[in-house]
This record gives sequence, C-alpha cells and structure tokens, in this order.
Amino acid sequence: MTIRVATYNVRGMRDSVPALTRVITAMRADVLCVQEAPRFVRWRARRRALAAAAGLRVATNGRVGGVAVFIGPRVTVRRAESHALRVFFGLEARGLAVAVVEAEGVRLAIGSLHLDLNDPARVHHAAEAMAIMERAATRFGATIVLGGDLNEQAHQPAWRYLSGRLADCYAAEPKGDGLTFTARNPSARIDGVFAAPEAHVVSCGGVDAPITDLAAASDHLPVVAELRVGP
Repeated sequence: MTIRVATYNVRGMRDSVPALTRVITAMRADVLCVQEAPRFVRWRARRRALAAAAGLRVATNGRVGGVAVFIGPRVTVRRAESHALRVFFGLEARGLAVAVVEAEGVRLAIGSLHLDLNDPARVHHAAEAMAIMERAATRFGATIVLGGDLNEQAHQPAWRYLSGRLADCYAAEPKGDGLTFTARNPSARIDGVFAAPEAHVVSCGGVDAPITDLAAASDHLPVVAELRVGP
C-alpha cells in the first residue's frame, strides 16, 4: 500500500489562507502533520475549515504546542492523542499530536512535532516524542511516521537522534533540493518526514504548487513523502 504523508508549518494561518489551501490541496496527502496550527480564538473552527477546504479532516483535537494531524478520505482514525512535552522554564510549551490511522488494512502511528529554538530542549523533546511514538506503535501494531518542524538541520543533534531511529525520508529518496525555510528564499532544510524501517520510501520532497502560492501561504515550505507500507 502506498500512502502520502506530508508535514507543513502553516504559521498560524496568518498569511494568505486561499494560497495555503491551494498548497495543501496540491500535496494530495493522505495524512498531513501540521505545525503552528491555530491555538487561540476559534482555533477548532479554523482548523476544521482549513482541513475541509483542502478535502481533509482534523484527526487530533488538542491544541498544546500548535501541532495537529489532518487526514484524507481513504484514511480511518483508530486512536488520536495529544501529549504535552516537558516544560522548560521561559520557553514555549511544546506538544506532540499522535494519530493512529489505518488505510487498506495497514496501520500507521503518525506524529506531528514542532521543536524549540533552544538546543537542549530540542534534544530532550525529540527523545520524549520518540518514546511516545514507540509506545503507540507497539500498542496498535503500527508503523511510525513522524513529521515536523525541527528548527535545526540534518547535522545537528535532535535531527541526528531522530534519523538514527527512523529513516530521514528526504535523505533516503530525495526529490528536489529539499530546502524548506524560508519559503520566499529557501536556504535550509529544517522540516522533515521520518519513517520506521518497515516503510519503504518511494520519494520525498516538495509540492508541485505555484511559487507565488508557496511564498504567500507560510514562511515554511511543505515536505511530502510517498511511502510503501505492508504487502
């Protein structure tokens, strides 16, 4: 079974929502890991409206850390969880959104993560998130896929930790230059999709959307991984 899993920091929907909707639609994602989803005024309604406009629906209900998982029509949710990660004094609260989903008889444990700008916090939260994902995967017999804005690059500690436990999908089967930040002048790869070894990476890269929409939708570019899982 082939499935498309994407990750996207939508910057609180503070930019052009029509452009954001077009970019998400162009992903053709079965599952979308969202960072900086709305967290305050009418946050539930705004998340639902964005998902619906792109043909998706919201799988996770928590708002801690501004992370969420959206799913497409061929995916069923078996379990949805929102986890608050360890609080570091003076830093923003961080969270992990987890959705155990099923498509064509295959189960995936999908996590959406947004790491901090602080180095020690990033490393701690990466390990904490991985432990939560492993428990969910074991409990439900699911394959782990983690998407997120890591706020660091592949040579740095939190990224290296995750890529030591999971496959960095872009590094496995790259498509395009892989740069995700900033959207207007991409110069760094700080967003990624990571998958357990049992998921075969078919391709991973950006989305075929107009440059004007990508620049107007958010300050990040999305990442889309096509994975083959199961028989």
